[in-house]
Amino acid sequence: MTSASQAQPPTSAQQIAALEQQLAEAQKMTALGELVSTTTHEFNNVLMTILNYARLGLRHKDEATRDKALQKILDAGQRAAKITGSVLAMARNRSGELEPTDLAKLIEECLVLLERELSKYRISVEQQISAVPEALANGNQIQQVLLNLLINARQAMPSGGRVLIKLDHDKSSGTVDLTVRDTGSGISAEKLPRIFDRFYTTKKGPDESGKGGTGLGLSTCKSIIDAHHGRIRVESTVGKGTAFIIKLPVAKPLAQPQSPLPLPISPADFSMTPPLASS
Repeated sequence: MTSASQAQPPTSAQQIAALEQQLAEAQKMTALGELVSTTTHEFNNVLMTILNYARLGLRHKDEATRDKALQKILDAGQRAAKITGSVLAMARNRSGELEPTDLAKLIEECLVLLERELSKYRISVEQQISAVPEALANGNQIQQVLLNLLINARQAMPSGGRVLIKLDHDKSSGTVDLTVRDTGSGISAEKLPRIFDRFYTTKKGPDESGKGGTGLGLSTCKSIIDAHHGRIRVESTVGKGTAFIIKLPVAKPLAQPQSPLPLPISPADFSMTPPLASS
């Protein structure tokens, strides 16, 4: 006879919740792997610069050449410090809490990590950063979203192009608006409604940099923004480019600390604007 205290098997809902949590953890590890890969490449570039100019300084005894070598080594060392600063900034806020966040600083830190990669693939970056109030956000999660959007933009422009990063304050809606716009291949009208679906991807596989689509990226980005009580929408025209616009609530003085922010992974309905007007 089964005792009343015997543990009952998990229900279907509990099993689904457990699997979703495992999927969320897997996505965190994927994001961490992307960050480690990007940072390793950046450090390798810096170290090669330091080593090459150190050898140059040792081979040539004249003062002018040595001064040049030392200056290049100093510049590379300063860049290495920026990279470590950006990585440490991402690692600091892992508690899941919402707090007043400087989005302009997050943009700067992401661009430090991706500067060489964007340059390698002939991607120029234009910034239109207005003076905006702090957003109520988890900085680590928003950086993951921004890194994902920037890497997607780079992959959409295999022959080079331009990325526009724009930061505005929408006073009427009480939001800080972050836009990432590329001049890439664009997304067709029939694919556009599905881009935030879990496991859906428009990519064929890893590109030459080793990065490819799993279908998790944009779905998780959407879930993160939803958990921030924000909104994300997409504009795209084939052959002209794609833009993602994120609206996050402005931080306001709070009577009590924010509760921890979960990382949901079930995509909800998303708002979508009409495609970019043809020029």
